[in-house]
Amino acid sequence: MTERTFNLVVPLAHEATAMRITDTDRQRAERSSAVSWLSNRPGDVDSTNNAVGPGIRTSTTVTRTTTTRTTSSAPEPSADWNAPADFTFTELVEAYFDCRRTKRNSASALTFEANLERNLRNLYDELADGSYAPGRSICFVITRPKPREVWASDFRDRIVHHLLYNRIGPRFERSFIADSCACIKGRGTLYAAVRLEAKIRSITQNWSRPAYYLKCDLANFFVSIDKHVLLELLLAQICEPFWAALTKLVLMHDPRTDFEFRGDRDLLARVPPHKRLMEQTANRGLPIGNLSSQFFANVYLDVLDQRAKHHLGARHYIRYVDDFLFLHESPDWLNAALADVGAFLPERLGVRLNPSKTILQPIARGVDFVGQVIKPWSRSTRRRTVSEAIRRISSVASADFLAVSNSYFGLVGQASSSHHDRAQLGNAARRRGHAVNHALTKTYRGKE
Repeated sequence: MTERTFNLVVPLAHEATAMRITDTDRQRAERSSAVSWLSNRPGDVDSTNNAVGPGIRTSTTVTRTTTTRTTSSAPEPSADWNAPADFTFTELVEAYFDCRRTKRNSASALTFEANLERNLRNLYDELADGSYAPGRSICFVITRPKPREVWASDFRDRIVHHLLYNRIGPRFERSFIADSCACIKGRGTLYAAVRLEAKIRSITQNWSRPAYYLKCDLANFFVSIDKHVLLELLLAQICEPFWAALTKLVLMHDPRTDFEFRGDRDLLARVPPHKRLMEQTANRGLPIGNLSSQFFANVYLDVLDQRAKHHLGARHYIRYVDDFLFLHESPDWLNAALADVGAFLPERLGVRLNPSKTILQPIARGVDFVGQVIKPWSRSTRRRTVSEAIRRISSVASADFLAVSNSYFGLVGQASSSHHDRAQLGNAARRRGHAVNHALTKTYRGKE
C-alpha cells in the first residue's frame, strides 16, 4: 500500500484560478511520475507564502491537504496495455489546464473540479494500469450556420484527449506542410487568409497577370473518415506501446454506444441522414466536437497535402480542414489536378469531392476562402457573415450584447479592408444605445 499526500490550492467553481501541486522528496525519488511544481502561471496562488497574484481574491480560495490511499481494487489492465505509463502526473495536470481553458463553467467540468485531487489521481491510475475507458458522450444539434450533429465527450475524457495531443501532436505537425491550416497553433483562419493572399499576389505578379483557382470541398468529410485507414496512418509514427494503445482506444471508441441527447430531438430531422454519425457503420466517422477528431482529421488529410505537393508538384496550394485550393496560370493544369485528386481520394482515403462546391474560375473575380473574399488589392469579410453579424448585434439579448458584438468586431477586423464593415457594426451598436471606440474595434456598455 502506497500513501501519497497532495497539497493543492483548490479553486471554487466560479473562480478562474489555477492549481498548484506539490509532493514530498521521498515520493519524487520513488516514481518518475511524481508530482513536481508547475511553472508559474498568471493568476497562480502560491500556498508557501502570502503573495497574491493580480486579480486573485484570497477570500474565495481554499487550501486543503488530502491524503489518498491506493488499493488493489482497480479493474484488471486491458490486454492492449502492454507497457507501463509513459507520462508524468504533471503532464496530466497540464492537460487539465488546457482542457478547462474554455470549458470551466460546463456542468461536467464543475463536477470534476468539485473533487479535483481525487479525480485527477484516479484518472492517472486508470491510464497507468490500463483500466481507463471513455465515458458517456453528449449529443446535440446546432442550427447555425446550418444544422449539424455535434458530439461532446465527458470532461475527463477531454483531459485524456489533450494529454494525447500534447504528447503525439508535435511529431505529426512537424511533418505537415506549411499550407495545412486549422487546429494547429498559429494556423487559424487569419493565417490561411493572409497566406492565400500572398500566394495570389505571387502567381499574378501583384495582380498584373491572369491566373485561375480551383476550389474543392470534401463531401460529408467527418462522417466519411475510415478509422482503419486513419489508425494505420497514426501508428506509423507512434512507436511507444502505451501511446499507441491510448491512440487506438480514443480513435476506435464509438460514442453512439453510450450517449445522452440534449436539446430538441426534432432538430435531428433537420440534419440530413448522410451527415449524421448515427447513420454510419462502426468503422466510419469521427465525432464533430472533440480535439482528438480535429487533430486526427489533419493527420488523415496530410496524405492529400503530400499528394498535392510531391506528386502534382503544386507550388500554390492551401488547405483548411476539408476545403482546399489550387492556384495556377493554366486552367488545363487545374482540370488535370482535379481529375487526379478526384480519383485518388476515394481509392486511398475513402472520401469524395463535393461536385456542387467545386469551383474553377479566374482569380480576378474574387476568391472566397475561410470566410474572407480576396479581390485585387483588397481582402474583405464575406457579405453573408457581415449581414449575420449586424442581425445578431441588433437582436441579441442585452446580457450577451458585449460578448457577441465584440467578438464580431474582432472577426470582421481580421480583414485588411474592413473599415466599412466595422462602421456598419458600430452603427448597429449605437442604435441600441451603446458606445463604440474611435477605431471601430470595440463596443462599450451604454444605456439601452
